[in-house]
Formats: sequence, C-alpha cells, structure tokens
Amino acid sequence: MARIKGPVWKKSRRLSFSVLETGEELRRRDYAPGQHGKARRAKLSNYGLQLREKQRVRFMYGVSEKQFYNTYLRATKMDGVTGHNFFNLLESRLDNVVYRMNLARTRRGARQLVNHGHILVDGKKVDIPSYRVTPGQTIELREKSRNLESVKDALAANVGRVDYVTFDENTMKGTFTRLPERSELNQEINEALIVEFYNR
Repeated sequence: MARIKGPVWKKSRRLSFSVLETGEELRRRDYAPGQHGKARRAKLSNYGLQLREKQRVRFMYGVSEKQFYNTYLRATKMDGVTGHNFFNLLESRLDNVVYRMNLARTRRGARQLVNHGHILVDGKKVDIPSYRVTPGQTIELREKSRNLESVKDALAANVGRVDYVTFDENTMKGTFTRLPERSELNQEINEALIVEFYNR
C-alpha cells in the first residue's frame, strides 16, 4: 500500500501551506526548506499553481496520487459542482471523520487508529482508512481501545470539532451527521485549480 512518508513540516514549507491546518509549521520559518529557502520564490506558471494546489490537498488528506485521482473521477460523475463533490468525498473518508471527531491529533494518527482496528462503524470493525462514511452512520472507539493514551491526548487537546460531526466523550461514540458546506472547509484552497489541472 502506498503511503506518504517524510517530514510534514518540510512539505508545508515547500507548499507555503499548513498541511496540518494548524499553522504551526509556518510560524517559525515561513520560507521554503533547504539552503536557498530564503531566496525569493520564483513566480509560478499556471501549471505550477494548479500542481501546487493539487499537492496541498493531497498531502493535507494524506492520500496517494492514484487514490486522489480516482476520487476526482468519482466526483466528476456526481451531480453538482465537481470541486465541492471532490471535497465531500475526501471529507467522508473514515480516517478523516475520525480526525474530525478529535480522536487523533493528525490525519496520520487517525489513519493508524483505523488501520489497527480500533474503530467501529455502525458496530462493525472497519480497518480501511478510505472507507466512505455516509451521513447518519455511527463511528465509535472499540471497547478495548478506549484507554489509549493517544486518544486521551487528542481529546484533551480539543483542537475544535466541526459542526457536521457529533461526538460523546462518555460513550466514545459519534455520528457523521451531514456533508460539509464549502464555507466550513479550508478557505485557503482553490479547488477550481485542481479541476483545471485534471482537465488539461
């Protein structure tokens, strides 16, 4: 299985974008990594802008190029605006929903929880991070996994839960209530550039 490896902070600095969506990566050094990182950045061509936008979203959600492209193709076949559909498909991935419920501090951590079988969907174990959660489905932490330190740390950090998921810390159960509105997602992203990239 293809995985995105390597330092996240370096990727964020290269793309001038917080992959973790916290802004931490760019707070101390907001220039590109490497010996010539502080030099003036070259002006990007249209293709360069489109590629950078695609890479920003791909690294943010932690998916491989093949998964990303297949998700885009699925979005083009749905009714409505392709860019919004694309975001909705990415947001409804199981690893992302687990992250949005604050059960992990990063999407990588959420992916690991799912891979290791700690997550139940409607009472059944699902260990596929790309599993598509539909509105109304219940996500919970397995009984044996409720004392995991990583989960306790994530809940204590309380990064901020989004409005389209609910979670009860007493029962360790949550619901993916609806698909998100575009205004609830990252405003730095211009999904039209990604659509243009794949429509070249």
